[in-house]
Amino acid sequence: MDKIHTNDIEFDQQHIWHPYTSMTKPLPAYKVTRAEGVTITLETGEQLIDGMASWWSVVHGYNHPEINQAMHAQIDAVSHVMFGGLTHQPAIDLCRRLIAMTPDGLDKVFIADSGSVAVEVAIKMALQYWHSKGKPEKSKLMTVHGGYHGDTFAAMSVCDPVNGMHQLFQGFMAKSVFAPKPKQGFDQPWDEQDSIVLEQLFATHHQQIAAFIIEPIVQGAGGMRFYHPQYLKQCRLLCDKYDVLLIADEIATGFGRTGKLFACEHANVSPDILCLGKALTGGYLTLAATLCTKEIADTISQGEAGVFMHGPTFMGNPLACSAANASLALLSAGDWQHQVASIESTLQALYTLSDHPDVADVRVLGAIGVVEMKRPVDTASIQAHFVKMGVWIRPFGKLVYIMPPYVISQDELLTLIQAIKQVIEFSDIWAE
Repeated sequence: MDKIHTNDIEFDQQHIWHPYTSMTKPLPAYKVTRAEGVTITLETGEQLIDGMASWWSVVHGYNHPEINQAMHAQIDAVSHVMFGGLTHQPAIDLCRRLIAMTPDGLDKVFIADSGSVAVEVAIKMALQYWHSKGKPEKSKLMTVHGGYHGDTFAAMSVCDPVNGMHQLFQGFMAKSVFAPKPKQGFDQPWDEQDSIVLEQLFATHHQQIAAFIIEPIVQGAGGMRFYHPQYLKQCRLLCDKYDVLLIADEIATGFGRTGKLFACEHANVSPDILCLGKALTGGYLTLAATLCTKEIADTISQGEAGVFMHGPTFMGNPLACSAANASLALLSAGDWQHQVASIESTLQALYTLSDHPDVADVRVLGAIGVVEMKRPVDTASIQAHFVKMGVWIRPFGKLVYIMPPYVISQDELLTLIQAIKQVIEFSDIWAE
């Protein structure tokens, strides 16, 4: 009976487990009643300018009429049908769009459920590829420190083993080979030392390495670091030299976030396997995709199993595919390049915090603005300050950052920036 008579927020705190949240000391959760454009409306009446694009996915803003219409039309036709032995127009259209817009050579598409699953699929593709080629010893993965690729087990195995979110599970995961994180920033002069150390690891381990996985240009949830495009070029060259597949995890960076449609374009490289998610549906529904080359798909299909060993129940969900098609149509026909460039220009105002005694670094790339503090902030405290200021910004660790919807106005973006400045200048925001 107690469960019935508690109010909604009390029930939420007592019974609903939110991401990365304690059930004994839960972080506050603010109840949303509506979202429109870049504004989130709370049940208590506050309207918040969204600086997070709902974990970087709502690039076109909330409640977009064209995505709404696509989903309304689809739900009246068929909201779901199994993808085994059946297909449908939304999935066909989506795969056509993805093949056309992604880097060259990626012409086989596996539609997945979420970003983590897209990474799982990519890893399974790489392992099954080498098994099918008669090289089962190539069964390890290689990556760099500071990365983040998701919360499922194979994805966790290539997240940062020390400072990542998953160090508790190290004894249960496959052991990966880790290279030092890239040292050179996006705009810094290139130093060959980064690639020299990387090549030493390739030379030592390549006979056991199935694939090298990396987030192109931006290390996202692992620290929001931007590294030099030449490093990514070297990754491609070394993978070719040592016969290792290159997996690009563009779940966070894909669809324009860094100022290029895909972050790989900063280095003019094409991976062997590409993972996409987040902004794929414009933030409407969970959907992801893993693309690979014909060589990989054909080799797997001609191997011992004769098929790729993966098949989610909701694979190719028509409703999600329809949302994705509408979202990608908006990107193709819209002004995302101008929008992202304008956001990047306005975000330069964050650099005035560079000299603040509590700030370690400020960095901006595309529609990403990061203020790295010298010590961790208290999420609940800083969140409350931001809500009072009418903005939704959710920091983690030492990072106070924003990745807003592309449709944000300059005034709305300036409000977000001013809120960051004000909180850092005048508030007690530190974790204990």
